[in-house]
Amino acid sequence: MTLIRPTAETTDASGTARRPGTSRWPGTGRIVAVLVLVPLGALAPLLGPSAALHGTGEAAAPGVGGIALLRTVLFAALCVPLGELFVDRLARRLPGAPPGRPRSWAAFANAAGFVAALALASVVSTGNLIPHSPGQIDVGGLYDSRDGRLALLEVNAFLLAAALSRRPAARVWPGAAVVVAEALRAHPPTEHSPLIGSGLTLVHLTCAVLWTGGLLHALRTLRRWHGNAAGAMLLGLYARVAAVLLAAITATGVCSSLRRMPPGTILDQLTTTAYGRTLLAKVVLVAAVALLALWARVRLGRAADPLTAYVPARAEVIALGAVVAVSGLLTALPLPIRWS
Repeated sequence: MTLIRPTAETTDASGTARRPGTSRWPGTGRIVAVLVLVPLGALAPLLGPSAALHGTGEAAAPGVGGIALLRTVLFAALCVPLGELFVDRLARRLPGAPPGRPRSWAAFANAAGFVAALALASVVSTGNLIPHSPGQIDVGGLYDSRDGRLALLEVNAFLLAAALSRRPAARVWPGAAVVVAEALRAHPPTEHSPLIGSGLTLVHLTCAVLWTGGLLHALRTLRRWHGNAAGAMLLGLYARVAAVLLAAITATGVCSSLRRMPPGTILDQLTTTAYGRTLLAKVVLVAAVALLALWARVRLGRAADPLTAYVPARAEVIALGAVVAVSGLLTALPLPIRWS
């Protein structure tokens, strides 16, 4: 089913009304896309460490591929419910918007986030080693370390979010707790100016979650509205906010990179360290996403049918999924060396 302006409908043999040129089973393409894209997205965090570490002389922590995959799932699980809340709030500001909304994916996302957070907490409980049996997991030991308490906070936050599935507005608080926990986890007290680093990560991750999850839900809402004029208005409103989010993501990303790789060494480390190589891949992907967003914005403002912006926007959300996967990989790799 394509997002086009309403046209005459035909009726198939079963008596179901459908538009000309649409598939009798419009969900089949989406199911196939999910079955193909999800395994491909899992390959980046699973296989990425070996490619990023090749020839650098760096040693990664045990199970780095699995850790990267779990963090990718956790980040994706954050994007879905918070993106839904964000776009639904935008939709309520539109005059004459249809009342229908797509079915929420928040329950599935929170369940996946809970499983990922629980698995990551089990790794923390064993001293960042992969546990090979339940007996090796020391749940009580999580309370004795900063990383352990943050891991427990994330587990409980996803569990609470699942319990609040019938109260969408309340889900923002568990999601915010996970974002704060991730920002603190990424910058331990031993780091130089950890609060500054945590603040940058907090803004960066919040904007990235709203951008990615918001675009996904905006496109799902457009499909639900079947070409209603409010769909173009919603996409235009989202695009204006997304421009601000992209600016904040870029600024905080540059500042965070310069804190970990000083200006005099950044060019070397982008090619000779695993962290730098992965960061470079992320920058290239974000640049591609920005170009797709610009293409969608041009179509939205100049095309005879603004909803043709759906095509580049759909490509943009797929590219954003790749960015999430690379981000998960980035958090699992060894931090770059601060050369003097």
